[in-house]
Amino acid sequence: MTYNAGKYDVIVIGAGHAGCEAGIAAARMGANTLMLTLNLDMIAFMPCNPSLGGPAKGIVIREIDALGGVMGKVIDKTYIQMRMLNTGKGPAVRALRAQADKPLYIQEMKKEIEAQENLTLKQAMVNELIVEDGVCKGVITETNAAFYADSVIITTGTFMRGKVLIGDLEYESGPNNQRVSVKLSENLEKLGFDLTRFKTGTPPRIHNQSIDYSKTEIQPGDEKAQGFSYETTQFITDQIPCWLTYTNEFTHEVINENLGLSAMYSGMKRGTGPRYCPSIEDKIVRFNDKPRHQIFLEPEGRNTEEVYVQGLSTSLPEFIQEKLIKSIDGLENAQIMRPGYAIEYDAVIPTQLWPTLESKHLPGLFTAGQINGTSGYEEAAGQGIMAGINAAAKTLGKEPFVLDRSQAYIGVLIDDLVTKGTREPYRLLTSRAEYRLLLRHDNADIRLTELGYELGLISEARYKKFVEKKQSIEAEKKRLAATVIKPTEDIQRLLKEADKQPLKEAVKAYDLLKRPEINYELLEQLLETTVDLPAETKEQVEIQVKYEGYIKKANDQVKRMQKMEDKRIPEKIDYDAIHGLASEAKEKLKSVQPLSIGQASRISGVTPADVSILAVYIEQGNVAKQAN
Repeated sequence: MTYNAGKYDVIVIGAGHAGCEAGIAAARMGANTLMLTLNLDMIAFMPCNPSLGGPAKGIVIREIDALGGVMGKVIDKTYIQMRMLNTGKGPAVRALRAQADKPLYIQEMKKEIEAQENLTLKQAMVNELIVEDGVCKGVITETNAAFYADSVIITTGTFMRGKVLIGDLEYESGPNNQRVSVKLSENLEKLGFDLTRFKTGTPPRIHNQSIDYSKTEIQPGDEKAQGFSYETTQFITDQIPCWLTYTNEFTHEVINENLGLSAMYSGMKRGTGPRYCPSIEDKIVRFNDKPRHQIFLEPEGRNTEEVYVQGLSTSLPEFIQEKLIKSIDGLENAQIMRPGYAIEYDAVIPTQLWPTLESKHLPGLFTAGQINGTSGYEEAAGQGIMAGINAAAKTLGKEPFVLDRSQAYIGVLIDDLVTKGTREPYRLLTSRAEYRLLLRHDNADIRLTELGYELGLISEARYKKFVEKKQSIEAEKKRLAATVIKPTEDIQRLLKEADKQPLKEAVKAYDLLKRPEINYELLEQLLETTVDLPAETKEQVEIQVKYEGYIKKANDQVKRMQKMEDKRIPEKIDYDAIHGLASEAKEKLKSVQPLSIGQASRISGVTPADVSILAVYIEQGNVAKQAN
């Protein structure tokens, strides 16, 4: 017998990276929110690599922060190393990456959740959903507690029917030997959800004192103080280095001789693994022409001796992992503290979701994170904040919130999932974003803070500072456009000392900054008067001026594409009645149920000819005629 354990506006199942963002966002919007997790000591746990950020992923963290999320703030308090990647390239591909102190990250995130108003945290296993009249109305736990809500968000990560694989060993488990959720998977199938089976893996963890670092290359953090959150003002300075080593011919020999013992190749593995984070077995098979592969040794925290062997994910038997580790320079005497393993788990096929991340056939239910087929903490958190916003909006009677592909990497991520689906664990890459020059690390606040403020996730004080920053950027651009630099002796001398071309004639400071070889720092030396501006503001001025032409072209492209996004597809359209549509197009359109012509054009299997036929059909009013 179940008992009524309470009524909430929003219930979040899971407290991983998606669940944390979802719960906090919903609560901050004013929804009375309940968060249920299997283990209160594993909140925001990092079961795989001890790092956050990197190309595209780091920009997602900035976007989460710009919307009012918490991942950026927590990693800024707990990192052991911070680096800006791709500094030698353009601003579109620059991204922060932080090595996390894993235990401390959990502690700080738990503090955020416990201190959040409107958010209740409980330890419980959810076994099934409460469904009334085809609408999700709550959850039932294994202790028969029935919690009711207007919106439910599932963020169970890799825990649904999770199975760990090490060689021929197979046992039910979530990451880090945690309990696994079985009945919730069965309940989703009973409710008509299509599930798929995915796989991810981890490398061994080894003891810090057993590593000979003299045989490895040091990888220090950046000296420049920087963080993910726009609100961070105090930065960690005592950083801890990572170290680089390589596999070798003997390493590859050990792997090739034992491929049959790997869960990846022995036939035990049923789930599909991530293409962009392959196991070491997969690397050796796919790239057999490469004599070596990079291995990064990443400390897991300040108060632990565990070191994560990045690049050596494996599901080989433990005794083979011992040989594998000891074959690598610097690791000859390394002691394995935890063996590597593969983990299989259930995921929801994401084309069953609307762009709000709400289920198409079970209103009131949202899903976010790895359950939607993604890989990575950042992708999970990005979905989490969006699911939390929309779940709260639904229960509070507010408009749904969707980011499009030109606004954020989060928009690219969710659109890819709900429109195209994924046949393997999805990883966000800069190449997936057609507007990546607009979706930069440096301008996430300019793109999204206004929206976060309107949602109630950004404080008045923060919003005021943001408005002042925008105003100072525009004021400085106007000042540069009105300032003329003449080719005086002093100016020519400064340019010569900087090894730059001399001026041939007077030029406006704005136009001079457009030159590739001129940066804002040098421009300040050439100006008679300067303005005291924060470094981030100066960076924004330089990028906006220097890339003005490219940014304008990208914005023009967005406007052209927006016309297709504005052409809405009626809800009751009968695709079978549209003559000329290919059979595959009809099938895919009925499955995805795109909301606009633009979304329809991105569905795999729907050709430009199909899109044209669909657009003409709608423009001619055939849908309205059928309805009449």
